[in-house]
Amino acid sequence: MIIRITKWLLGIVAVLLGGLLVYAFAVPRPLDTTDPAIFLQNGRSVNYCDLTELNGSGKSADDIPKAYTPGCNYAIVPMPILSACTEPLADGVVDMRGLWLGVSGRVGHLERIEQCGDRVVVTAYGTIHDFRVDGTLKNGARDVGVVCNNFNTAIHFDDEGVMVFRLFDLFDTVFREMRGNEMIFTFIDGMETRTRRICRYPGVDSGVSESTRR
Repeated sequence: MIIRITKWLLGIVAVLLGGLLVYAFAVPRPLDTTDPAIFLQNGRSVNYCDLTELNGSGKSADDIPKAYTPGCNYAIVPMPILSACTEPLADGVVDMRGLWLGVSGRVGHLERIEQCGDRVVVTAYGTIHDFRVDGTLKNGARDVGVVCNNFNTAIHFDDEGVMVFRLFDLFDTVFREMRGNEMIFTFIDGMETRTRRICRYPGVDSGVSESTRR
């Protein structure tokens, strides 16, 4: 009896793993709606301490096409996706905008966060994750993961102002929160990375290079 139950459970696990592999590498990616203009210049040239005033005078989050990672990564840092958006942040959304450099934990971790309305774009590790923080998979991060796999995550802000990534809306994997002037990035392995705001991408001569999959 125990052997039969064990085989049954292993069969279920095998089916689930097979389904995940098919989704990860065989399911077509979404239609690419990225504005090609973001790749005409290098995003390293931007001063990320000069934040857009979210006063509603310009475009809304709905006016700007959703951006996706080109292929499996980008060759150069794309220009900001939400630079023309001035929609005020939605209720419950914490302002995390800026360019952030890890100073503890994953030292050298580098990511760019853009926000307006309930929309967020995180650009890091060669990928562009463009999503809404409404807690749904439909409007979540639907792009590529670390091995060029399909990536689908629902994102929301919890009651304590933490941005929570839920892979397939099943389990929490990544957390971001503000503590004073620092943005804290915590991965599923529990390692906490303190990041500080910087104005420009580090240059080659600075000893710190952008972490991208090339």
